[in-house]
Amino acid sequence: MVSFVFISDKNRERYLRTIGPLGKFFARVGIHPNALSLFGFILSIVAGIVYSMGAFFWAAWVVVIAGTFDTLDGVVARATRKNSPFGAFFDSTLDRYSDMFLFLGLAYHFSGGDALLHVPGARVNSDPMPTVVIIIILAIVGSYMVSYTRARAEGLGIECKKGLMQRPERITLLIIGSLLGSIPKIGTLLMVVTLIVLAVSSNLTALYRIFLVRNQLLTGCWPKHNNDGG
Repeated sequence: MVSFVFISDKNRERYLRTIGPLGKFFARVGIHPNALSLFGFILSIVAGIVYSMGAFFWAAWVVVIAGTFDTLDGVVARATRKNSPFGAFFDSTLDRYSDMFLFLGLAYHFSGGDALLHVPGARVNSDPMPTVVIIIILAIVGSYMVSYTRARAEGLGIECKKGLMQRPERITLLIIGSLLGSIPKIGTLLMVVTLIVLAVSSNLTALYRIFLVRNQLLTGCWPKHNNDGG
């Protein structure tokens, strides 16, 4: 589940109350929560395409809508009592793919690729920026490592949800940076700064979780598992 607020419990509850009526409507008409997860994923693909055209402003709003549907799947699952282990697994897996398509669109744009379509606010990046593409790759790595460290730690029986740049924070920062990226003249620079912050902070979060898990394992209070290198 994703929420887009920086990010206190009070703001999280306010956000959920705002979208609650829509969730109740979907539950009432019988829409399955997995269908909402899938629709949010499809919108993330659309957002990636919009990013590839350099239309950062419109991409940001598509990401907002995609994230809203990604949140509504949990609301509907609880309202209809259709929450299940597979639903949680399916949602989490689609989140990883969604992140990939967002960053792929940005990488395509900054590599100097031709615009796939022309929409208001689109900008062709005639000057390829390979350094920015590397930064985007590092952001992808950090994003996946934050998720992987949590999953691997939980496989060892250790809760690992701490760290600054979890997925809600990453998506929120990307949205803010994308909106700033639509500002004339300085927008591209602000988008690049946002990507640098994402790359650095997400990898630092993964490293923090590594040290956190190490410290917990050193106490010896954890179930013994085989290390399969996963």
